[in-house]
Parts: sequence; structure tokens; C-alpha cells
Amino acid sequence: MTDHDQKLAARSIAAIRFLSLDAIQKANSGHPGLPLGAAPMAYILWTRHLKFYPGSPEWADRDRFILSAGHGSSLLYSMLHLTGYSLSLEELKGFRQWGSLTPGHPENFLTPGVEATTGPLGQGIGIAVGMAIAEANLAEKYNRPGHKIVDHYTYALAGDGDLMEGLSYEACSLAGHLGLGKLIVLYDDNRISLAGSTGLCFTEDIEKRFEACGWEVISVGDGNDIEAIDRAIGEAKDESARPTLIRVRTVIGYGSPEKAGKYGAHGAPLGAEELARTKDFFGWPADEEFYIPDDVKKHMLEPAARGKIIHDGWMDDYCAYMSEHGELAEEFVRRFSGDLPPDWDIDLPNYDSKSEPIATRKASEAIMQRLGEKLPDLVGGCADLNPSTFAWLKGFGDFQNPEFVPDDAQGKVGGKWGYGGRNIHFGVREHAMGTIALGLALHGGFIPFTGTFFVFSDYMRPSIRLAAISKRRVVFIFSHDSIGVGEDGPTHQPVEQLMSLRAMPDIQIIHPADASETIQAWRAALNKHDAPTALVLSRQKLPILDREKCFSAEGLLKGGYILWQSGKKTPDVIIIGTGSEVHIALEAAERLAGEGLDVRVVSMPCWRLFDSQPEDYRKSILPDNVRARVAVEAGVKMGWERYVGLDGEIVGMESFGASAPGPQLYREFGITADAVYVAAKKVIERGK
Repeated sequence: MTDHDQKLAARSIAAIRFLSLDAIQKANSGHPGLPLGAAPMAYILWTRHLKFYPGSPEWADRDRFILSAGHGSSLLYSMLHLTGYSLSLEELKGFRQWGSLTPGHPENFLTPGVEATTGPLGQGIGIAVGMAIAEANLAEKYNRPGHKIVDHYTYALAGDGDLMEGLSYEACSLAGHLGLGKLIVLYDDNRISLAGSTGLCFTEDIEKRFEACGWEVISVGDGNDIEAIDRAIGEAKDESARPTLIRVRTVIGYGSPEKAGKYGAHGAPLGAEELARTKDFFGWPADEEFYIPDDVKKHMLEPAARGKIIHDGWMDDYCAYMSEHGELAEEFVRRFSGDLPPDWDIDLPNYDSKSEPIATRKASEAIMQRLGEKLPDLVGGCADLNPSTFAWLKGFGDFQNPEFVPDDAQGKVGGKWGYGGRNIHFGVREHAMGTIALGLALHGGFIPFTGTFFVFSDYMRPSIRLAAISKRRVVFIFSHDSIGVGEDGPTHQPVEQLMSLRAMPDIQIIHPADASETIQAWRAALNKHDAPTALVLSRQKLPILDREKCFSAEGLLKGGYILWQSGKKTPDVIIIGTGSEVHIALEAAERLAGEGLDVRVVSMPCWRLFDSQPEDYRKSILPDNVRARVAVEAGVKMGWERYVGLDGEIVGMESFGASAPGPQLYREFGITADAVYVAAKKVIERGK
């Protein structure tokens, strides 16, 4: 570098630092330590390596950058502003304020150029692994000789806290096994966390850990040595067979006379006096806020200009690709649009009352095979449980490192082995599975699914929550939905999980009653483009409801519907059920109807869908003047009061389960047609 270039780089890095710190100081809230220490890394990555074009922020072949250490969001916003994204200086001045595009942690759906919502530590690394899987899978499927329409890197910036979280180990272990050579993690190794030095709790050999996981590890001893950082990123890009961790030794709060290297720099503004002293350390005007020299403004827009040239060249290549491979090109565009192809659901399985009873997990399996034929974007896998959850795409191949050949092929789903496979073997890593699936969805071009036992949704909950916050379509498939699991006992029997997930905003929880409702549940999940869905499925076989006597299963698409009614007038009592308990509700209702009562059975597989319906529809299902109501579900009772009211009764669980055959457990815990019958009699009598 010339002396001029060195000075310009130094001024640009200072501008990044102090745009970030001025935003934090103005908000009187934020995390100054990371921007001060990691700004040189961000500068080198964005100006010399990252492939992006702000004029087309959704360009499919852009590099992805994930700020896993999401508390350092002001650094990301500064980079986006300086490099030409639609993020004004006024937005930086509104950092962490109501209505701004610069919230305290990055949000993918809000701020142009932000690839992922991050903040819960470790999640960004898992998301980055998902994005690297996405790139490898799409490249294998769509690239053709002379046309590399998918060829990009995924970068993540992580801190000590990210690597402490168990999630990061789960995700990075899988990434190493898969040989994701286009995944590069920049590790901001400042050895400080919120509460003190990492020496209090985190002294493992990170380099050996990542090497053991199959990663290339590169160390940079000085976080201000931009040429060393540049060489390290270049070396990482040259490594095609392994993901790379670049360990960069930084100083948290670098330049602050009082707080540099101290944990107090992590999560509180420096204060006006200390900020002025820090600016003085860098020779920056202390009396100017949000100062950007003209030469820095010009310089920081140069990567976007280069990005436009690369983007336009890619578009030219894509046009040629389209003329040679028209169907693939159309499919590629359709997948990134998020739209479903025409007639995607016309050949789904058909069930009627003459069909043999079938567990909804098995019905879902049959549905998935048909969907897999129509939806190449449907990709996912299980946490070592595909033979039990049946959440797989048989014959569509295993996503694996093409160079990895196991001693045997036990557990192989069948079909293509390599990056073109659509079944991901996550191993016993539920948390990573959830966040990697979100990474696939955030990358674009995928409808990811996951599979595990419902009780283990607890291990996934942070990832599920982040998918809901991120407004992305992910299908979380959960089997073994209740005490019907049986002999495995209370550790494997979900009791509180349904209510727990229903409490989470912006996610559909669907608990179908039979195979016909399961078909509609998949329709509801795939048609919901801006939110995840959890399909909660039974282990035990369930009869197919007779739709000549019951109303159509399409009622599921409204969340709740009248399944059966003994008379045409206003009912004497309404019984509401979900899942396998709908059959219990029907049995009790038929007994009550035999005594001359008018009884309505409502199937309520999805509360959120039902609550989103117009008031007139909801009142037609649950009329205000019918206060005699009973709900039945093999889960905790809490929450059903919203539908049965204080005058109603709830038949459900008040404890954990036990180890015994499933049918016996239903009897022992009082989730039976007899119990529903007694409860219905009670609420009818109460209303007289």
C-alpha cells in the first residue's frame, strides 16, 4: 500500500468506529467495545472481499455477511451506510429508537442489507452454516459448464460469547463434517465478555477445537493489522475443502484510554468525555458528530461500484444461462421468489373412512414424498430421528460432503450422495438443526423442514423463536405428540410444549386430528410465506374421520371448524378437541346426542389461524350464547379458558406422564370419552 492508501484506510476505519460510537452515544445505549475493536476486520472484508451490490440487495449470488455478535449492530449499520445501502445518516442518528431502521440488534426484515436477525449468541454461526449449505446445494443443482450462477461465500463475525454457546459447537461440528469450504468465520478474539475476562470461564484451546471439527484455522495476532487480515481472508477463500475460522486477536474498546481491554467497554456508552478522549487518540475531530470526510465517503463507495460490475456480468451470464437452460432458470427464479409452482398440491394422498388407521406422522411422510416431487425447494432433515419421525424425502439423496465415504451406508435415505442431496443428517443436534434451517430460509431458494420428537422442541426453542421473529417459512415437524408415546415415559412425553409454543407470537402451531387434516396442515404451512409452522403429529395410529358424517378437513385452513353436530339448532354444548383427542370428543358427543342433546364438536388444530379469522366466522363456530363448553387435549389445561370461558371445563393433564402403554395412560390420567361426557353434563347443568 502507498502512504496515501494507508492513511485513507486508517481514516476510513476511524469513520466506521466513530459513526458507530456517535450512534451509541446519541442513543445513550449500545455496545461500543466491538465496533472499536473489530472495525479493521469489517473494513477489509467489505472493501476487498465481500461481493455485494446495494442496488440489488436481494441478488441471489451475493456474498452473505452475518453479524453473529449482534450486539455490535452499530458497526454493521455504519458499514451499510458507508457502502451505499439505503440506510441514511438520519437512521444512524435514530439508533435504538422507535420506528428507526437501526434497532438494537440486527433485524433481517427491517434494515436493507441485514441478512439475518441476530443477537442471541451462537445463532448467527448456525445461520451462517445454513447459508453455506444452501450455496453448496444450489450450486450442485443449477451450475452448468460455462455458467456458475451460484458461487458465493458466507461470512460470519463472531465473538467469544458466540463460541461459548453450545449451539456454536453443534453447528461448527456439522459444518466441518460437511466440508463447507465457502464458510468463513471471523473470530473477534478480545478475551472479554460482558461480566469480565473470558479467563473466568473460557480457557479451552479454540484452535484445536476447530481443527478437531475439521476446520482450517488461521490466526492474526493484531486486529489492527489490516494486511494480515486481508491475507487471512484470501487464504480462507482458497481453502475449498474445509470451512475456515480466522482468529483475530483484538482489543475490546480499542483506543479508549479508560476502557480499552476492559469488560466495561462491552455494553455501555463510553460517555461524552471518554468518547472525546477516544477520538483524540485517533486524531478524529472530537467536536463533530457523525463526521465522514469526503475522501472516505468516496472511497467507501468503491466496493459498491465494483459490485455493480460483477452483478451486471452475472446478469449477462444468467441471460445466456436462461437461453440454454430455460426450465432450470425459471425454477431458480421461482424458488427465490418464494412462490409455489402451479398445481403443487394436486397429487397429494387421499384418505377416507375406509382407509386403515394411520399415525399422522406416517400420513405426513406420504405427503412429503409427493411434495418432494413438486417442490425442489423442500430440503431438510432430522436430528437422528428420521426412522421415527418419518420426516424425510426418500430417494432424493443425502446432503453430504462428496469426499466423505462412511464405512457403511446404514441410515442413507437413498438417491444422490453429495451436495445435491436434499436430506440433511443433522445428528443429535436439535438446536443447531433449527437455526441451520432458518439459515436456509434466510438465504433464499428453500423451504426447509426439520424433524424430531415434540418433547425435544425444548432444545430448539431459541431457534424456533428466531425463525418467528425473522418472519421466515420453516416447517418444524414434531412427532410423538403426547402421553400417547407410552412406555418411554415422562421424559419423552410432551405435556406443556403445545401451550408453550402457542404462547410464541408469529408461528402457526398445527395439531391435526387425522390424515386428512394432516394434508391440510401441510397446505397451511406451505402457503404461509412469512412465518414458520410447527406440525405436531401423533406416534399412535388414528382412525380416518368419516367426512360423509363430518365436515370437510379443509376447515383446518381456518384454524378451527365445526367437525360434527347432532342437530341443526344452536347446540346445548360444544366440545373442542385437537389431535387424537378429537376422536375422544366425538365419542363423548355421540353418547350425549343419544340422550337427546344437541352437541357440536369443534376441531381446533391451530389457534392462531382461528384467531385470525373474521369475528363473524369465529362466532359462528363458538357462539356467544353457548357457554356450555368443554375442551379436551392431552396437554396442560392452561390456556383453553380463552375458548371455553370460566364456565367451561377442560379435560387435560395436570402433571407429567408416566411409563406405560399409551391407551392405559389415557385412562389413568382421565383423558377419556367418559371424562368428557361427565364434563359436558356438568357445564350443561351449570348453565341452567
